[in-house]
Amino acid sequence: MNIQYLKVFYVTVKQNSISKAAKELHLTQPGLSMQIQSLEKDLEVTLLIRSNRGVELTEAGKVVFDYADTILSMQDNIERDLKNLKSNRKELLLGSCKAVGEYALPCSIYIYKHQHPEIDINFQIENTKGIMKNLLDRTINVGIIHGNTTLTEIKTDKIASDRLVLVTSLPFIKQEISVEELKKLPLIFREANSGTRETIHQHLSPLGVDLHDLNVIYELNSMEAIKTSVISGKGISFIPELTIKRELRDGVLKEIKVENLDIYSEFYIAYRTDHPLSHFEDEFIKFIKSSKRGFC
Repeated sequence: MNIQYLKVFYVTVKQNSISKAAKELHLTQPGLSMQIQSLEKDLEVTLLIRSNRGVELTEAGKVVFDYADTILSMQDNIERDLKNLKSNRKELLLGSCKAVGEYALPCSIYIYKHQHPEIDINFQIENTKGIMKNLLDRTINVGIIHGNTTLTEIKTDKIASDRLVLVTSLPFIKQEISVEELKKLPLIFREANSGTRETIHQHLSPLGVDLHDLNVIYELNSMEAIKTSVISGKGISFIPELTIKRELRDGVLKEIKVENLDIYSEFYIAYRTDHPLSHFEDEFIKFIKSSKRGFC
């Protein structure tokens, strides 16, 4: 399989247009079409169907597109790592789940960078599933995830625990409620595949409560957006305590205690078992596990 043809196919799907893809890749439209046809011939399948709305993936095309995303990402990563090796560049490819990355980690990165100015830091924030994917795709080499993993390709070390607090800014909510009362509250949740959502599910299940039993009014993929919504009185949510210490202290948010429910999140530093850690990656991992990390 020709990687160049695969890239042409991938860009065409992303652009949803033969003409736009040809312009981006500096090809003629007939030349681009010929490369896609050659890829289809090599794979013995039809990948695309042209329509008035652009291009449409066949079932085979969907499979190839998913693999193309990984293969082309790995190709870029190989080229990046070799380039860094030749130039002796030190680049920390770091990713973090949102619960830590949006609040606690920026201060740690500042401290580490101040101590190691020669190291370039490339920092990504995703949900935990995205961080795991980026690790396996080699887009990043070190990640911080919400909860542990059973994947043998990934090694983890616990770095922190934090309480998930049910909070509101509404004045008429009771300070202590039962699990049955929890089901009736207008809740705002993180999106599917987030570590926070999975942690809540794991703690509610022993009480016989499924997430579908709750009154989730909407979902957001950012803890900052959830916090803002709760402060504005749009709903109630479980939020990591480390992200709302000031709001709890100042009375902007208040905690609602739920009978027989104490939720704690665990965060782990993660890296691939087949990746030989560089000296500065190993130093960063030791730093993040230490009391010197200075979480915000």
